[in-house]
Amino acid sequence: MWILAGRSWWRGRALAARVTGAACRVLPRPRPSRCRGAAADSRNLDRLYSSAESKEKVDMSRFPVENIRNFGIIAHVDHGKSTLADRLLELTGTIDKTKNNKQVLDKLQVERERGITVKAQTASLFYNCEGKQYLLNLIDTPGHVDFSYEVSRSLSACQGVLLVVDANEGIQAQTVANFFLAFEAQLSVIPVINKIDLKNADPARVEKQIEKMFDIPSDECIKISAKLGTNVETVLQAIIERIPPPKVHRKNPLRALVFDSTFDQYRGVIANVALFDGMVSKGDKIVSAHTQKTYEVNEVGVLNPNEQPTPKLYAGQVGYLIAGMKDVTEAQIGDTLYLHKQPVEPLPGFKSAKPMVFAGMYPVDQSEYNNLKSAIEKLTLNDSSVTVHRDSSLALGAGWRLGFLGLLHMEVFNQRLEQEYNASVILTTPTVPYKAVLSSAKLIKEYREKEITIINPAQFPDKSKVTEYLEPVVLGTIITPDEYTGKIMMLCQARRAIQKNMVFIDQNRVMLKYLFPLNEIVVDFYDSLKSLSSGYASFDYEDAGYQTAELVKMDILLNGNTVEELVTVVHKDKAYSIGKAICERLKDSLPRQLFEIAIQASIGSKIIARETMVVILPEK
Repeated sequence: MWILAGRSWWRGRALAARVTGAACRVLPRPRPSRCRGAAADSRNLDRLYSSAESKEKVDMSRFPVENIRNFGIIAHVDHGKSTLADRLLELTGTIDKTKNNKQVLDKLQVERERGITVKAQTASLFYNCEGKQYLLNLIDTPGHVDFSYEVSRSLSACQGVLLVVDANEGIQAQTVANFFLAFEAQLSVIPVINKIDLKNADPARVEKQIEKMFDIPSDECIKISAKLGTNVETVLQAIIERIPPPKVHRKNPLRALVFDSTFDQYRGVIANVALFDGMVSKGDKIVSAHTQKTYEVNEVGVLNPNEQPTPKLYAGQVGYLIAGMKDVTEAQIGDTLYLHKQPVEPLPGFKSAKPMVFAGMYPVDQSEYNNLKSAIEKLTLNDSSVTVHRDSSLALGAGWRLGFLGLLHMEVFNQRLEQEYNASVILTTPTVPYKAVLSSAKLIKEYREKEITIINPAQFPDKSKVTEYLEPVVLGTIITPDEYTGKIMMLCQARRAIQKNMVFIDQNRVMLKYLFPLNEIVVDFYDSLKSLSSGYASFDYEDAGYQTAELVKMDILLNGNTVEELVTVVHKDKAYSIGKAICERLKDSLPRQLFEIAIQASIGSKIIARETMVVILPEK
C-alpha cells in the first residue's frame, strides 16, 4: 500500500469509483454538435428577456433547475484556466470574439501584471443545446498554492469541475491538491488536457498520468487547445452531459450562501451569492444569519461577466446581491441570507483559513493611519483569508500584525493596497506562528491557557518559562523530472525535512513527499527549488500541525541596543549561520556614519555573530 497525496491509495480508489462512476462515467463520443452559444441564435436569446423589463434585464425564471450547471475550472498555475474561460465566454456569445480577449475574467491590475489569477471570478453563460437554453455558471479559480482558500470556497457553489492539465508539463503539485479538494467536495471531475498545439505536447503521456494518479479512465479526457479554440465546443457538451444540476428547492424559503464579496464606495457591499433554496428579488427584506441585521435588497443580477441586473434570482443560480450594507464588517463570507420573518437553518459556511505567514504592517506616515485602516478593512472584505491584529512598535508606531497564506499572498495584498487604495506601507520580515507550552501555574493563569501561540517574535517567551516550544510543519509535495531528484533531496535535507514517500508517476517524473518545518520553506525554498530543477519542479503543501523543536529567540543589536523589529525566532542548529548572514546584510545596507557601529546577533546574553561598520573619515 502506498500513499497518494497524504491519503490512502485504497481510499483514493474508492473515492474515484464513487465520483467517476456516478458523475464522470464514460460517455459515447459526442455527436456532431447541435449546440451553439447564445450569440448564434438571437431569436432564442430574445425570448430570455422579459417583455415587461428593459432589455438589460434577463428573466431568470426561464431556466428550470435541470437546465442549470454550476462548475469551476481548477488547475496548476499557468496551465491555461483563464484562456479556456475566455474561449467558453466567446463560444457562448457572452463576449465578442476579438484578438484582445486575454484574461477577460482577471479584472485586477495585479493579475494582469503578473499573469496569474488571484481572485476567483464568476460568469454566467447562456448556451443553446439541442433546442434547450442552458445557464452555465462558471467560476475561474487561482492556481497558486497561496490562493487555495479561494478554490475551496468557490467549489461550494459548484456541482462539477474542469480539471485542466498542460499537455507539455503534465500533472503538477497543485493539480493533485486541487483534484482532492474537488474529490472531497464530491464534485464531478472532467479532465481537460490543454495546449495540445505545442511542439512538445504529449497528450498520451498525460492521459496515462491522469489514469494512474486519479483513477479516471483515459478515454474520458478531452484534448483541447484553449489558445486556438480547438475542440473547446466538446468541453461545453461535456459540462451539460456529465455535471449534474444543483439539488435545490425553489418552493422553500430563501437560503443563500455568501461565497465572496467586494466593496463599492457608492453602493456598499456587493455580495456574490449561491441560492440553495427559494428566490430573491429587488425590494425583499433579507436577514443576515451572522449579524441578525435586516436589509432591503436594492439590486440582484448575474455576472455576464459584468454586472447585469435581473428581476429575480432563483434557487440553483449564482449571482450578485446589493442590499445597502455600508459597513465592511456586516458582510461575512460564509454567511447565510434569508427572508425577513422566514428563518431557516444556516448553511455550514466555510472553515476559516489558517494563516501560514505573519508580518507587521505600518503606515509610512502615522498621519495616514486611519486611511490605511479603512483600506485594509475594505481589502480584507474581498480577501477573507487575511487575518488582522492591532500592533504597535517603538520605531514604527501604530500598525497591524497581518496573517497570510504565503509569501506571494503577502506580496499581492501589499501590491493591491498600493494600486487600489494608493497606500504606502512598511512591511516587517515575515515569520510563522510558533507555540509554547507554559511551565508554571502562575503563567497559565496570566495567559488563561497552557499552550500559547506566538505571532510576533518580540513576544517569544524565555526558555525558563516554558516546558517545550512547538513549530508548525507542512506536508510538502514535489513533482519533478527524475534527473533532478538527487539535488532536490539534498535541498530538502538541508531544510530539516523528513522524507515520507517517493512515487514514480510515469517513466521520467517522480513525486516526493516531505514533512517540512514551515519556517524553512516560507522565504526562499520555492526559488531554490526552481533554480535546482531548471524551473521544471512544482511544489505544493498542506498544513500538518505542530512538532516540538529546539527554538531560540535571536536579538539584533546596534551599538548594544536591541532593535525589536529585527528580532527573529530560529532553530538552535541554524542560529549562527542566520545571525552571521543578517549582520553581514545590515553592514551592507545601513548608511555609513562618522562613528563606529557594532552590529551583533545575540541569544540571551551570548553574542554569536558580529560585524563592525568602520568610521568614514572625511577627505582632507
